[in-house]
Amino acid sequence: MGTPCGTREEQADVVIERLEEAYPDSTISLRYANRLELLIAVILSAQCTDARVNQETEHLFSKYDGPADYANAPQEELAEDLNSITYYNNKAKYIREACAKILEEHDGEVPDTMTELTDLPGVGRKTANVVLQHGHDVVEGIVVDTHVQRLSRRLGLTEEQYPEPIEADLMGVVPEGYWQQFTHLCIDHGRAVCTARNPSCEECVLADVCPAERGDSEIDLASGEPW
Repeated sequence: MGTPCGTREEQADVVIERLEEAYPDSTISLRYANRLELLIAVILSAQCTDARVNQETEHLFSKYDGPADYANAPQEELAEDLNSITYYNNKAKYIREACAKILEEHDGEVPDTMTELTDLPGVGRKTANVVLQHGHDVVEGIVVDTHVQRLSRRLGLTEEQYPEPIEADLMGVVPEGYWQQFTHLCIDHGRAVCTARNPSCEECVLADVCPAERGDSEIDLASGEPW
């Protein structure tokens, strides 16, 4: 399917070029000192802002050290330590169970393959991609969070609605060397300009190539969803 720039591959090239210029320092915003802290921070970030997670983990990472500390912590105590995070009871359970499995099956080390990571409780493909990219320097795919999901649809890079098929589409049009950075650029632009509701299209560096802003796409700019 065509886009304002031609093919989806050509559209992706323009999007990346302009967003790189707009956000030259774009990178992960979660704070962590090791792979386990990264894994925990990403689990906590589901349906929660990175800013909130960073506030919570500042205390959490000073209280708990290795996987044994989390695995052996009482559920109620760990949940209380996370009580400003969305779904903190479930996330405490995931963290405890994931750390127990890391101890039992991986000698206390965060695994470095997609299969092993997604086998951990509370870890889906998005979380695994983040841990692989930033913890192990392994890029197997594209992290599809809510910003990537919204922007890639608005910009005509995919018509899919769910993360895994969106990721598959993006891996076909985004150059592999940009798979990691593409996510950070979308997150920065999604937070600053292309918000879920009331995006600032008049300030957008992509306005002239955005099918949604131009009215060429069946995407409601108020929500990022199909009309």
